Amino acid sequence: MPELPEVETISKALDKLVRGRTISTASLLRQRLAPDISPESFAKNLRETTINFVHRRGKHILFDLSSGKTLIVHLRMSGRFSLLQAETEDPKFTHAVFHFGTDERLVFDDQRHFGLMKVVKTPKLHEARELQKLAPEPFSDEFSVEYLQAILKTSKRSLKEFLLDQTKVCGLGNIYAAEAMFAAGVHPAIAANKVAAKKVPLLYAAIRDVLRIAIAHAEGLPVNPEDLEGGYFSAGGDEWMVYDREKEPCRNCNTPIVRLKQGGRSTYFCRKCQRK
Repeated sequence: MPELPEVETISKALDKLVRGRTISTASLLRQRLAPDISPESFAKNLRETTINFVHRRGKHILFDLSSGKTLIVHLRMSGRFSLLQAETEDPKFTHAVFHFGTDERLVFDDQRHFGLMKVVKTPKLHEARELQKLAPEPFSDEFSVEYLQAILKTSKRSLKEFLLDQTKVCGLGNIYAAEAMFAAGVHPAIAANKVAAKKVPLLYAAIRDVLRIAIAHAEGLPVNPEDLEGGYFSAGGDEWMVYDREKEPCRNCNTPIVRLKQGGRSTYFCRKCQRK
């Protein structure tokens, strides 16, 4: 599932491509993509609306519309947007199409069928179920060392599972959680409320640093309008410190990287650099 850097990159790319464009017609081809609205209402809500801008909240892409509404999109596992010309066929798993009244259209396809869309009134965007419980953005003033210290104390779950909870720390997924814990030198299996006070500022800085580095890396990559990929492209496998490097030597101490299962997900860490 795309993490914050991927969603940030995709939302910025979409903003450049469709900001100011008017949706002449919209089609919801898979009902369960937007389960709270009928295909007819979906089309009516988006018809003849201009996209003011595209932004992000957590892992959600937000299309701010001239109608006073916002289209919320979650890519989930395989959701992808493409800006296509008239002569280009829709991808096999196309679930929604937004026509711009020219020869171009924005297409959303999703092979795994887990994507989600929802239309809400913009003034009540913060009340949407998908957004209202999200933790503060990691680069906001609200996300501080003090906030992280306090919220860690509320949970007995493992630190790794805690970091993946979007109501506690916003934007982290499996990859960047592993990388942040390594950078901070904390063990993924330690209970969140047992993280040493001296480690909290290190973890706070590591979370922001790994996300910032990934976003900066992605900004240098070319954007292909016909394939706004929703996968992990903000950093390459050769750049990970621990993720997906089981049995390979730690880049700091040469100790073999270990993999363990937590909440059904693989976690990678160094036994020496990340002691309990």
